[in-house]
Amino acid sequence: MNVGRGGALERLVGDLQGARLSRREFVARGLGMGLGLEAVGSLLAACGEREREKPPAAQSADLGPLERELHIYNWSDYIAQDTVANFEREFGVRVTYDTYESNEEMIAKLQAGATGYDIIVPTGYVVPVLVATDLIVPLHRKYLTNWNNLSPIFQNLPTDPGNAHTVPWQWGTSGIAYRRDKVNTAVDSWAVFFDRRLGGKMTMMDDAREVIGAMLRYRGHSLNSVRPAELAQAKQDAIAAKPQLKAYISAPVKGQLVSGDVWVAQLWNGDTVQAQAEEPNVAYVLPKEGCTIWNDSLCIPASARHPRAAHEWMNYILRPEVGAAISRATGYGTPNVDAARLLEHPVTFPTAEELKRLEFPVDLGPDTAAWDQIWTEIKAA
Repeated sequence: MNVGRGGALERLVGDLQGARLSRREFVARGLGMGLGLEAVGSLLAACGEREREKPPAAQSADLGPLERELHIYNWSDYIAQDTVANFEREFGVRVTYDTYESNEEMIAKLQAGATGYDIIVPTGYVVPVLVATDLIVPLHRKYLTNWNNLSPIFQNLPTDPGNAHTVPWQWGTSGIAYRRDKVNTAVDSWAVFFDRRLGGKMTMMDDAREVIGAMLRYRGHSLNSVRPAELAQAKQDAIAAKPQLKAYISAPVKGQLVSGDVWVAQLWNGDTVQAQAEEPNVAYVLPKEGCTIWNDSLCIPASARHPRAAHEWMNYILRPEVGAAISRATGYGTPNVDAARLLEHPVTFPTAEELKRLEFPVDLGPDTAAWDQIWTEIKAA
């Protein structure tokens, strides 16, 4: 972190600690300085702005009658074609469905004052920021009668203890996609990104947690490590892999895998399934050293105008047949045990052996700044 930015950040944190800034103002200014969502959330936590000891209790008050409107804000290409139409027909609720391309885009819109949404779908690491800034509200669990369909794997995660604010939506892993008709060497390890024979035909995600995390796993460390020596080695490894890369790129690499411009890519499993639909030679592997497991969840913004309809949508999504249709369309895993049983080719829940190699990203606390600096140095190398 450069001196100017570091000084500005210290002043910003000081203003928060001195109650000269609200949490909402702190988030807005932090994002304006170029901090990532995770960094902002970690700083809030470090300043004691979030009580972690006891999660909020689920709400029990009556929300009243079902409203006739529902406004959903979700990722693009992340739902079955008839999910919304079927809900509208059954419940008599008119749904407005908007999409975004990143967590940053979604939270920026909320911070800018967007008050029309009843459902948003953040990734796990964003949830603490939304909770800390009071942008989402606790759930009324009594309306979620299908809750027991969920796998225990996706309940009570560190990002939302007790699932006080979230209903799991989809889950996935961040492994390696590759063209088996193009690559003649074994693709089962992060070591593939050091193979000079594949230079210019490989990509890694444009994501600090994923790239640095992969390099940490490559050396047998936790992808959440904050140990200076391990992070220094991960930086060196990432810089060593960089000359073989065509680019740091995430979702758009699907088309390049299909066309054959890219042969090996660090990618999410669901995006790989979508690419496989167009090109059967695209394959996917969990690296033997391990990788990220993540989940996105449904949340209700504090400004929601139709909370009863939002809970009805959540409970509807928890139906096995509805959850199965969504995963069938997206290629991602369903957190719903009964839904998984209905799928012809389900993304199977991790085995006990695989879980030993999979890690959920966790809050890095004040060490987020060190990760940000390392990522800046990797990108600049």
